[in-house]
Amino acid sequence: MATRSHQTLDIDRLVSTAFELLDQEGIDALSMRRLAARLGVQAPAIYWHVKDKAQLQGLMVERIYAAAYREVAAVGEWREWLRLFGRALRRSFAAHRDGARLCALARPAVQADPAERAQRIAAPLTALGLSHEQALSNQASVISFALGWATFEANGPMHHYLNQILDFERSFHSGLDALVNGLSEAAVRSATAE
Repeated sequence: MATRSHQTLDIDRLVSTAFELLDQEGIDALSMRRLAARLGVQAPAIYWHVKDKAQLQGLMVERIYAAAYREVAAVGEWREWLRLFGRALRRSFAAHRDGARLCALARPAVQADPAERAQRIAAPLTALGLSHEQALSNQASVISFALGWATFEANGPMHHYLNQILDFERSFHSGLDALVNGLSEAAVRSATAE
C-alpha cells in the first residue's frame, strides 16, 4: 500500500484533504501551502488540478451543498421538501468546522452553463408544482435562513451563552416552519392576484 505522499493526487484527494485541514485547523489555516504540505507535495502540484484557492474553496462548497441535496428524499409536497432541505443544509453546514462560514465566503465552483444549473436546482420543486422562478426564490430563502442560522450557531461565545437559554434545535425548526409557511402564503396571494 502506498504512503499518503505517494498516492496519486487528484481532485477528490485534494478536496478531501482540504476538508481534513478545515476540520482540524479551521478556515483561517486553509492555505495552498499548508494543503500541499499535508498532501506531501509541492504547491505547484496542486495548481495542476485547481487554478487557485478560490476554486478549491468553491469545490468544497459544492460538496457541502451536494450532501444536503442527496439527503432530501423525494416527497409529494413542495413545503415538506423545503423543510427537509433546510434541515439537511443545516446538518451539512455543521458537518465541517467553519462549514457555514466557508459557504458564506466562497462561491460554488460552477462548471455547468448557468441556465442549465438553475434548471437542475429548480427541478425538485418544479416537479412538485412550483414555477421555475418560485422554486429558485424559495430555495434561496431557505438556503439564506439555514446559512445564517448555522453561522450564528457556530459562533462559539454566543452559542455557549444562548445555549443556556435557548434550544437551538427547536428554534431552528420553528423558524424554518415560519419561513416555509410564509412562502406558502405568498404563493397563494400570488396565485389569487393572477
